Amino acid sequence: MSMINYASREINCKLVYYGPGLGGKTTNLEHVYGKVQPNTRGKLISLATETERTLFFDFLPVDLGTIRGFKTRFHLYTVPGQVYYNASRKLILKGVDGIVFVADSQVERMEANIESMQNLYDNMAEYGYDLTKLPFVVQYNKRDLPNASPIKDLQAALNPGWPVTAPERQKVTPDPVWPGEFLASQLPSGDWVERAPSFEAVAITGDGVFETLKAVSKLVLKSLG
Repeated sequence: MSMINYASREINCKLVYYGPGLGGKTTNLEHVYGKVQPNTRGKLISLATETERTLFFDFLPVDLGTIRGFKTRFHLYTVPGQVYYNASRKLILKGVDGIVFVADSQVERMEANIESMQNLYDNMAEYGYDLTKLPFVVQYNKRDLPNASPIKDLQAALNPGWPVTAPERQKVTPDPVWPGEFLASQLPSGDWVERAPSFEAVAITGDGVFETLKAVSKLVLKSLG
Protein backbone atom coordinates (compact mmCIF):
# COMPACT_ATOMS: atom_id res chain seq x y z
CA MET A 1 0.00 0.00 0.00
CA SER A 2 1.02 3.67 -0.20
CA MET A 3 4.39 4.61 1.31
CA ILE A 4 5.29 7.97 2.81
CA ASN A 5 8.64 9.61 2.09
CA TYR A 6 9.08 12.20 4.85
CA ALA A 7 12.28 13.60 3.37
CA SER A 8 10.65 14.61 0.09
CA ARG A 9 7.18 15.00 1.69
CA GLU A 10 5.64 12.65 -0.84
CA ILE A 11 3.11 9.85 -0.61
CA ASN A 12 4.00 7.12 -3.11
CA CYS A 13 1.06 5.26 -4.63
CA LYS A 14 1.14 2.24 -6.93
CA LEU A 15 -1.28 1.99 -9.87
CA VAL A 16 -1.37 -1.26 -11.85
CA TYR A 17 -2.83 -1.64 -15.35
CA TYR A 18 -4.19 -5.18 -15.69
CA GLY A 19 -5.85 -7.04 -18.57
CA PRO A 20 -5.44 -9.54 -21.41
CA GLY A 21 -2.42 -9.60 -23.69
CA LEU A 22 -2.23 -6.89 -26.35
CA GLY A 23 -5.33 -5.16 -24.97
CA GLY A 24 -3.73 -1.72 -24.70
CA LYS A 25 -2.08 -1.56 -21.26
CA THR A 26 1.33 -0.61 -22.65
CA THR A 27 -0.24 1.91 -25.05
CA ASN A 28 -1.97 3.60 -22.10
CA LEU A 29 1.28 4.00 -20.18
CA GLU A 30 3.24 5.17 -23.20
CA HIS A 31 0.61 7.85 -23.90
CA VAL A 32 0.64 9.08 -20.30
CA TYR A 33 4.44 9.11 -20.23
CA GLY A 34 4.57 11.12 -23.45
CA LYS A 35 2.14 13.74 -22.15
CA VAL A 36 3.27 14.41 -18.56
CA GLN A 37 5.86 17.11 -18.01
CA PRO A 38 9.40 15.68 -18.33
CA ASN A 39 10.51 17.37 -15.09
CA THR A 40 7.75 15.59 -13.10
CA ARG A 41 8.38 12.03 -14.31
CA GLY A 42 10.96 9.34 -13.71
CA LYS A 43 12.53 7.09 -16.30
CA LEU A 44 10.32 4.75 -18.34
CA ILE A 45 11.54 1.24 -17.56
CA SER A 46 10.69 -1.56 -20.00
CA LEU A 47 11.16 -5.26 -19.25
CA ALA A 48 10.70 -7.20 -22.47
CA THR A 49 9.54 -10.80 -22.73
CA GLU A 50 9.24 -12.78 -25.96
CA THR A 51 5.68 -11.63 -26.60
CA GLU A 52 5.17 -8.32 -24.76
CA ARG A 53 6.59 -5.78 -22.38
CA THR A 54 6.09 -4.82 -18.75
CA LEU A 55 6.43 -1.06 -18.30
CA PHE A 56 6.69 1.17 -15.26
CA PHE A 57 7.51 4.77 -14.40
CA ASP A 58 6.60 7.29 -11.74
CA PHE A 59 5.35 10.87 -11.99
CA LEU A 60 4.20 13.69 -9.77
CA PRO A 61 0.91 15.18 -10.96
CA VAL A 62 0.98 18.95 -10.59
CA ASP A 63 -2.79 19.43 -10.48
CA LEU A 64 -3.91 17.12 -7.67
CA GLY A 65 -2.95 19.29 -4.72
CA THR A 66 -1.59 17.90 -1.45
CA ILE A 67 -2.80 15.61 1.33
CA ARG A 68 -1.87 16.91 4.78
CA GLY A 69 0.99 18.82 3.17
CA PHE A 70 2.29 15.84 1.20
CA LYS A 71 2.37 15.61 -2.59
CA THR A 72 1.31 12.36 -4.24
CA ARG A 73 3.68 10.53 -6.55
CA PHE A 74 2.10 7.84 -8.69
CA HIS A 75 4.02 4.75 -9.81
CA LEU A 76 2.35 3.24 -12.90
CA TYR A 77 2.88 -0.42 -13.84
CA THR A 78 1.57 -2.76 -16.52
CA VAL A 79 1.40 -6.52 -16.02
CA PRO A 80 2.21 -9.14 -18.67
CA GLY A 81 -1.06 -10.22 -20.27
CA GLN A 82 -0.04 -13.78 -21.11
CA VAL A 83 -1.28 -16.39 -18.62
CA TYR A 84 2.09 -18.10 -18.20
CA TYR A 85 3.55 -14.92 -16.67
CA ASN A 86 1.20 -15.17 -13.70
CA ALA A 87 4.02 -15.13 -11.13
CA SER A 88 5.13 -11.75 -12.53
CA ARG A 89 1.56 -10.47 -12.42
CA LYS A 90 1.22 -11.42 -8.77
CA LEU A 91 4.53 -9.80 -7.88
CA ILE A 92 3.52 -6.52 -9.57
CA LEU A 93 0.19 -6.49 -7.67
CA LYS A 94 1.94 -6.57 -4.29
CA GLY A 95 1.26 -3.33 -2.40
CA VAL A 96 -1.09 -1.99 -5.09
CA ASP A 97 -3.17 1.13 -4.29
CA GLY A 98 -5.35 1.30 -7.41
CA ILE A 99 -6.11 -0.86 -10.44
CA VAL A 100 -7.15 -0.14 -14.02
CA PHE A 101 -8.49 -3.14 -15.92
CA VAL A 102 -7.92 -2.57 -19.65
CA ALA A 103 -10.40 -4.70 -21.62
CA ASP A 104 -10.03 -5.39 -25.33
CA SER A 105 -13.41 -4.47 -26.85
CA GLN A 106 -13.11 -6.85 -29.82
CA VAL A 107 -15.85 -9.50 -29.82
CA GLU A 108 -13.36 -12.36 -30.24
CA ARG A 109 -11.40 -11.18 -27.16
CA MET A 110 -14.33 -11.48 -24.75
CA GLU A 111 -13.18 -14.84 -23.38
CA ALA A 112 -9.64 -13.51 -22.83
CA ASN A 113 -11.10 -10.50 -20.99
CA ILE A 114 -13.20 -12.71 -18.68
CA GLU A 115 -10.23 -15.00 -18.03
CA SER A 116 -8.01 -12.04 -17.16
CA MET A 117 -10.63 -10.47 -14.87
CA GLN A 118 -11.05 -13.77 -13.00
CA ASN A 119 -7.27 -14.03 -12.74
CA LEU A 120 -7.15 -10.52 -11.23
CA TYR A 121 -9.74 -11.43 -8.58
CA ASP A 122 -7.88 -14.66 -7.79
CA ASN A 123 -4.48 -13.00 -7.47
CA MET A 124 -5.86 -10.20 -5.30
CA ALA A 125 -7.58 -12.72 -3.04
CA GLU A 126 -4.26 -14.55 -2.54
CA TYR A 127 -2.85 -11.34 -1.03
CA GLY A 128 -5.97 -10.90 1.09
CA TYR A 129 -7.06 -7.85 -0.94
CA ASP A 130 -10.74 -7.27 -1.69
CA LEU A 131 -10.91 -5.76 -5.17
CA THR A 132 -14.39 -4.39 -4.48
CA LYS A 133 -12.99 -2.24 -1.68
CA LEU A 134 -9.97 -0.90 -3.59
CA PRO A 135 -9.80 1.99 -6.08
CA PHE A 136 -10.73 0.11 -9.26
CA VAL A 137 -11.64 1.39 -12.75
CA VAL A 138 -12.46 -0.49 -15.97
CA GLN A 139 -11.42 0.80 -19.39
CA TYR A 140 -13.01 -0.55 -22.57
CA ASN A 141 -10.27 -0.02 -25.13
CA LYS A 142 -10.27 -0.24 -28.97
CA ARG A 143 -13.74 1.31 -29.29
CA ASP A 144 -12.84 2.49 -32.81
CA LEU A 145 -12.74 -1.03 -34.26
CA PRO A 146 -15.69 -2.33 -36.31
CA ASN A 147 -15.79 -5.59 -34.33
CA ALA A 148 -16.06 -3.88 -30.92
CA SER A 149 -18.64 -5.44 -28.59
CA PRO A 150 -21.52 -3.26 -27.37
CA ILE A 151 -20.75 -1.61 -24.03
CA LYS A 152 -23.75 -3.29 -22.38
CA ASP A 153 -22.31 -6.73 -23.27
CA LEU A 154 -18.89 -5.80 -21.88
CA GLN A 155 -20.43 -4.42 -18.69
CA ALA A 156 -22.56 -7.53 -18.21
CA ALA A 157 -19.54 -9.82 -18.63
CA LEU A 158 -16.82 -7.84 -16.85
CA ASN A 159 -18.44 -5.28 -14.56
CA PRO A 160 -21.90 -6.52 -13.56
CA GLY A 161 -21.59 -5.27 -9.98
CA TRP A 162 -20.92 -6.83 -6.60
CA PRO A 163 -23.10 -7.02 -3.46
CA VAL A 164 -22.95 -4.02 -1.13
CA THR A 165 -23.46 -4.82 2.55
CA ALA A 166 -22.02 -1.69 4.21
CA PRO A 167 -24.99 0.60 5.01
CA GLU A 168 -23.01 3.78 4.23
CA ARG A 169 -22.52 2.58 0.65
CA GLN A 170 -26.14 1.64 0.11
CA LYS A 171 -27.21 4.77 -1.69
CA VAL A 172 -28.24 5.35 -5.29
CA THR A 173 -25.21 6.73 -7.15
CA PRO A 174 -25.68 7.87 -10.77
CA ASP A 175 -22.88 6.99 -13.16
CA PRO A 176 -21.38 10.32 -14.38
CA VAL A 177 -20.06 8.68 -17.56
CA TRP A 178 -23.14 6.73 -18.65
CA PRO A 179 -26.42 8.73 -18.49
CA GLY A 180 -29.26 6.73 -16.99
CA GLU A 181 -26.89 4.15 -15.50
CA PHE A 182 -25.82 3.77 -11.85
CA LEU A 183 -22.61 2.92 -10.05
CA ALA A 184 -24.64 1.82 -7.03
CA SER A 185 -28.30 0.82 -7.10
CA GLN A 186 -30.89 -1.35 -5.42
CA LEU A 187 -32.23 -4.44 -7.18
CA PRO A 188 -35.96 -5.37 -7.16
CA SER A 189 -34.99 -8.05 -4.61
CA GLY A 190 -33.90 -5.30 -2.21
CA ASP A 191 -30.22 -6.18 -2.50
CA TRP A 192 -27.72 -3.41 -3.29
CA VAL A 193 -25.05 -3.71 -5.97
CA GLU A 194 -22.13 -1.49 -6.91
CA ARG A 195 -19.89 -1.58 -9.94
CA ALA A 196 -16.59 -0.01 -10.94
CA PRO A 197 -16.49 3.27 -12.89
CA SER A 198 -15.89 2.50 -16.57
CA PHE A 199 -14.63 4.43 -19.59
CA GLU A 200 -14.44 4.01 -23.35
CA ALA A 201 -11.01 4.46 -24.88
CA VAL A 202 -8.93 4.36 -28.03
CA ALA A 203 -5.55 4.24 -26.31
CA ILE A 204 -3.59 4.41 -29.56
CA THR A 205 -4.94 7.96 -30.13
CA GLY A 206 -5.08 8.83 -26.42
CA ASP A 207 -8.89 8.99 -26.26
CA GLY A 208 -10.07 8.10 -22.76
CA VAL A 209 -6.56 7.48 -21.41
CA PHE A 210 -6.35 10.46 -19.06
CA GLU A 211 -10.04 10.20 -18.11
CA THR A 212 -9.31 6.67 -16.87
CA LEU A 213 -6.14 7.72 -15.06
CA LYS A 214 -7.81 10.70 -13.39
CA ALA A 215 -10.70 8.55 -12.19
CA VAL A 216 -8.48 5.94 -10.51
CA SER A 217 -6.15 8.66 -9.14
CA LYS A 218 -9.08 10.46 -7.49
CA LEU A 219 -10.29 7.21 -5.93
CA VAL A 220 -6.80 6.56 -4.55
CA LEU A 221 -6.60 10.08 -3.08
CA LYS A 222 -10.05 9.62 -1.54
CA SER A 223 -8.92 6.36 0.06
CA LEU A 224 -5.87 8.13 1.54
CA GLY A 225 -7.91 11.03 2.89
